[in-house]
Amino acid sequence: MAMADAPAPTAEYTDEELEAGRLLFARPCTFVKSVVRTADLPPDGPIEVAFAGRSNVGKSSLLNALVGQNALARTSNTPGRTQALNYFDLSDETLMLVDMPGYGFAKAPKHLVDGWNQLIHDYLRGRQSLRRLCVLIDARHGLKASDISLMEGLDSAAVSYQIVLTKRDKISAPQLEKLIADIAVVLKKHPAAIPQVLATSSRKGLGMAELRAELAMLAAPANSD
Repeated sequence: MAMADAPAPTAEYTDEELEAGRLLFARPCTFVKSVVRTADLPPDGPIEVAFAGRSNVGKSSLLNALVGQNALARTSNTPGRTQALNYFDLSDETLMLVDMPGYGFAKAPKHLVDGWNQLIHDYLRGRQSLRRLCVLIDARHGLKASDISLMEGLDSAAVSYQIVLTKRDKISAPQLEKLIADIAVVLKKHPAAIPQVLATSSRKGLGMAELRAELAMLAAPANSD
């Protein structure tokens, strides 16, 4: 089966926007802190972009590919490995990246999972610095009930979010095109959703330039007031 190396039918970016994304993510990105309690969140300040997804969706791999570092975020085949809000500083507080705990299933005691869920809820409800949440979806599986539940909560909290497909190289180009079209129909029912779907592959680097361009526009001075 032919894999989806061809450009996906998603948002288009100008050369200037792509270059701005390249320059922003060429800067150093460093780990700041792990947060397990709402009280330990850093003060609201630089623009934050958070990344959420079902456990084992490839979130850590995407973050590593996005910033061009092999070990910024830890990867694991064990679902639920990320157990805190992990903060990463991109370019002297121009943009903060936040790696959130996976949802859907986690190999951990229920009281710990409940604690993570409460932390996520509190963060999404009350974080003024949060400019966007990237909801990662495995291209092989599409939207699941747990994804829809998260999206409904984000709609209620008025948190802007965007669907970012992972592992797009694992399906064919026609399958990817149909998946994006199907998701676009669903997104019309969700008021806080950004209509454009981004499709990525951490392994092959596909879609990373577009994702960097999108996030660079959020971090631009004109968008930071």
